[in-house]
Amino acid sequence: MSRRIAIASDHAAIVMKSELAEWLRSAGHAVTDLGPDSTASVDYPDYGYALARTIERGDAEFGVALCGSGIGISIAVNRNPAARCALVSEPLSARLAREHNDANVVAMGARLLGIEMAKACVTAFLETSFGGDRHQRRVDKLSHPERSPV
Repeated sequence: MSRRIAIASDHAAIVMKSELAEWLRSAGHAVTDLGPDSTASVDYPDYGYALARTIERGDAEFGVALCGSGIGISIAVNRNPAARCALVSEPLSARLAREHNDANVVAMGARLLGIEMAKACVTAFLETSFGGDRHQRRVDKLSHPERSPV
């Protein structure tokens, strides 16, 4: 199934971003590369925010966020209530992020994962559906913390 996917990184993950974007396109997905375009130093929050806005507007169904560790850009993406970004390092966590949390963005660290593991994570993420049911009320609270009784 073809998906609309936005991808963004910082300078530390530019090579992984380019390889993943090319790989996703070759698999038939519509990929929007939000940058950066060079290894010149950039600030990962800028690209994380751009990715989250792309998800919020509905211009992409899913996102891939990359930086050196994956931590910083995942924090930036998650500042937007429309985005549910999960930092993953192997396919099981990518699958569970979709199944249990309805994550719409997957984050990874280019300095921590090789390209084959990153592809395996993205594959698991895109091939897994949200489980709904008992998970839905929890996912609803992620965008509405005021609904928490605690």
